[in-house]
Amino acid sequence: MKYIEEFQDPELARRLLDDIHATVTRPWALMEVCGGQTHTIIRHGIDQLLPDQVELIHGPGCPVCVTPLEVIDKALEIASRPDVIFCSFGDMLRVPGSGRDLFQVRSEGGDVRVVYSPLDALRIARQNPAREVVFFGIGFETTAPPNAMTVHQAKKLGIPNFSLLVSHVRVPPAIEAIMTSPSCRVQAFLAAGHVCSVMGMAEYPELAARHRVPIVVTGFEPLDILEGVRRAVRQLERGEHTVDNAYARAVRPEGNPAALAMLEDVFEVTDRAWRGIGVIPDSGWRLSARYRDYDAEHRFSVTDIATQEPAECRSGEVLQGLIKPHECEAFGTTCTPRTPLGATMVSSEGACAAYYLYRRLDLAPAARTAPLEASPVV
Repeated sequence: MKYIEEFQDPELARRLLDDIHATVTRPWALMEVCGGQTHTIIRHGIDQLLPDQVELIHGPGCPVCVTPLEVIDKALEIASRPDVIFCSFGDMLRVPGSGRDLFQVRSEGGDVRVVYSPLDALRIARQNPAREVVFFGIGFETTAPPNAMTVHQAKKLGIPNFSLLVSHVRVPPAIEAIMTSPSCRVQAFLAAGHVCSVMGMAEYPELAARHRVPIVVTGFEPLDILEGVRRAVRQLERGEHTVDNAYARAVRPEGNPAALAMLEDVFEVTDRAWRGIGVIPDSGWRLSARYRDYDAEHRFSVTDIATQEPAECRSGEVLQGLIKPHECEAFGTTCTPRTPLGATMVSSEGACAAYYLYRRLDLAPAARTAPLEASPVV
């Protein structure tokens, strides 16, 4: 398949690895801020092939994982109402709230439906004018434009029974929060290529210059990851700190103008809580005043729900790169894909799920005696 098989060539991977080994002279810590990149790294053992001096830290790049607990509880409250059809992508159904998840709401009679596009939810709203239809709009800059377009269409077509429960987050403020944390060890970033394909690269040069960190826009296949690491290590060894586009086949510096225009029309920047991390200023979006009537939080009066993370779940430390998943005492024992304590074990992009799927027999001695289980399919 074009643009995939070419970026999985083992001989080219060996050449890139040889270059990295020849370049590095001292320890460096790089953070990828994308769950898809994390899974590529763990699935292909890229972190084990790199020189010992190069550490890959898994950052808060999984959109499901960073959705805060109070937003999950708001979704559960709305989905439990008899007049509501609650629509979501499948990976949100097993994310635990304070006491249950959306699967349990559905088993108790709630009308919870898996859809593959927000436009599917809008179609359901048109077909069911007597019921409220809510779409769970979560994610980074990649999923925000189609959600924005759907709200725009709802307003344009006059579909009043559709609303959006919004929990969108933005990557650059998260990088700022990571770099200003007292516990930060990150010396370079692999930026998510799909985010930059939407937003462009304009927000990154100031971050790179102020914090003196290289930021390399990186793709998702094994050779993409290795090339991103190679470019980041070269900058670090030379004392440079610039923004470098290693994913030029998909990313233009200006991003996607049509998507940016839709985001500017429908959303406005706001402070946003990240699960396990806390509130990061200007790190999210909410519906602008023009589209506020389509905001499910206000429509269903769930703005005042407050929650507290379970103490035994260390997903917040995983998301901040402070620990690796297998360093959590619950990993592979009380926390598995079937009995998750946190979203990082549920999502297909979660770091804990990646380690469980590809590394648990090597890294979690307690899990070796447990029966093997497949991740649940929604």
